[in-house]
Amino acid sequence: MTNVLNIDKELVDKALLNRRHMHQHPELSFQETHTANWISDQLEEMAVKYRRNVGGNGIVATLKQGKADSSIVALRADFDALPILEQSNSSFASVNKGVMHACGHDFHTSILLSVLEHFKQDDAWEGTIHFIFQHAEEMLPGGAIAMLQDNLFDGELPKVIIAQHVDPDLKVGTFGFKPGAYMASSDEIYLTITGRGGHAALPHKINDTVLAASQTIVNLQQIASRKADPTTPMVLSFGKLMALGATNVIPSEVRIEGTLRTFDETWREDSKRLIDEITVYTAKAHGCNANIDIKYGYPVLFNNEAATQTAIDTCKNIFGEHNTIALTHRMTAEDFGYFSQQYPAVFYRCGVAQKDASNNFPLHSSQFNLNEDAIEPSIKMMINLTLKFLNS
Repeated sequence: MTNVLNIDKELVDKALLNRRHMHQHPELSFQETHTANWISDQLEEMAVKYRRNVGGNGIVATLKQGKADSSIVALRADFDALPILEQSNSSFASVNKGVMHACGHDFHTSILLSVLEHFKQDDAWEGTIHFIFQHAEEMLPGGAIAMLQDNLFDGELPKVIIAQHVDPDLKVGTFGFKPGAYMASSDEIYLTITGRGGHAALPHKINDTVLAASQTIVNLQQIASRKADPTTPMVLSFGKLMALGATNVIPSEVRIEGTLRTFDETWREDSKRLIDEITVYTAKAHGCNANIDIKYGYPVLFNNEAATQTAIDTCKNIFGEHNTIALTHRMTAEDFGYFSQQYPAVFYRCGVAQKDASNNFPLHSSQFNLNEDAIEPSIKMMINLTLKFLNS
């Protein structure tokens, strides 16, 4: 195998234009009709075989060459955006008010399109490459599970599935890897405490739903601090408490919303059982009732250790050891976890930090704007990873 060290400038320029087009025209999860049509138009221009409406707005393009069954590799990019009002002051800022590509999905898709075009033009490889353009990564239940349930690979099982994600904490030209469990599972918690509300000056005649809800939040903290194995990372956080009473009114209903995250699927299920038990009994102790609704979210994202080590070695070979970064666990979640639970997976980070730190903002920020100098190395990285696995 010969490494690809020089990327065609036309592919870089096209990725730049594609990224800016997508950034200007973001669409929310499960609403990406324009984006899916636009991606299809790009594939039509390249005369590439593809399938539409896979699991919803998902698209899968496929290239086969030489001994097509000799090796099968899958590459994935997501293309939905977030409900954020952009404040980046970019010349190509979102024209869809209140919707923004603040997580780099425009970058992911534009890179994958250029990688696809490279392999379409190159005849020096053999095998099958599936290019997955995935919708709805940002919103439960996510697009990945729907695409998997819709015969994503049409019966062909990949030896590895690869995805990259931008990282504003890494400088351009660097790439981060973490073998094994990398990103946490993510479940949404919705609790409702109900009771007999009434005048706050007559507490003996009512059920204090606000006190019950407050005590519930406090009591649930023992799951992480006293019930969990201290060596198992987990987060149980509540970010929303709605008690629509008044200074002198205790409401009959209080709602609590939060998130549960961990790296252990067995403990994940045990935690849900404990949330249910503690919430019910705490409410009962205050004369109230409780309703628990836990929406099943994304599973743990697990990077296949052997495949990830191959990716690490490839990165060191192409970009040097100093540009190959060891990542740590992240409590954030990704629906690529569904792919990683079924196929050997490599999910890595590509650096997109701005040179001027004052212009560098985190993912999901209304001011996020990645460094487009990252386009060329990101294309190069994905091409070389694909070749490595096709030939291994």
